[in-house]
Amino acid sequence: QLQLAESGGGLVQPGGSLRLSCAGSGSTFGYYSLGWFRQAPGKEREGVSCISVSGGSTSYADSVKGRFTSSRDNAKNTAYLQMDSLKPEDTAIYYCTTRCAIGHVRSDFASWGQGTQVTVSS
Repeated sequence: QLQLAESGGGLVQPGGSLRLSCAGSGSTFGYYSLGWFRQAPGKEREGVSCISVSGGSTSYADSVKGRFTSSRDNAKNTAYLQMDSLKPEDTAIYYCTTRCAIGHVRSDFASWGQGTQVTVSS
């Protein structure tokens, strides 16, 4: 079974950038579309980006469109979420999973890893 691990989070000032990574174990990474999700304290989990198996198709939530960019390197079993022009409201724990959705999802929508914390604050 494919397992995913997120990394790359941290503390950044408003307007700054971060690149998150989603590393997969196993040989099936390239068989799955991937979704990036986030959950802020006291809020529902929401899907912010999806990327197709090949990486040729991406979709984004309106709240991040034009600021976040998804990509993947199947040879490295890794997907990325480039986050630019970060805002305080982007503060959340970010997760990747093999299911895709844009918008709010239930907590049982997918199997979640530990995620990576992103904090945008001055």
